Amino acid sequence: MKDTANTNRDDHPRLPELANSMLPLPFDLSKEIEKLHTKESWTRETGRSSETLVKYKNFRVVLIAMKANTHISEHRAQRPISIQAVQGRICIHVGGQKIELGAGGLLTLDGGLDHGVQSLEESAFLLTLATE
Repeated sequence: MKDTANTNRDDHPRLPELANSMLPLPFDLSKEIEKLHTKESWTRETGRSSETLVKYKNFRVVLIAMKANTHISEHRAQRPISIQAVQGRICIHVGGQKIELGAGGLLTLDGGLDHGVQSLEESAFLLTLATE
């Protein structure tokens, strides 16, 4: 029988703790957001900071905090993604549309769609990516 926990760790030798079969405790997103606000990246001109919370071979969860009135330029993910607002309000620009998400809002996008993110106020969201 294959040991999937070790397989996951072997797939990511640089950050093996992110690929455990189950992390020891659930994340406290409020505390994770506070940590993002202390990172050097938070003080830069871009006004955002991020942390990969979970990283498996085919699946990632990234927490992103953004200062008010900042943006992530339009880009494209090759695989499906989901964006879940945790705090504040963000606007997703996709296919000529503007989709606003407040805390608790969830949007899924198929791979290959150009999209950008604008923070309407200080915000945080979870980005979930299918990577394979």
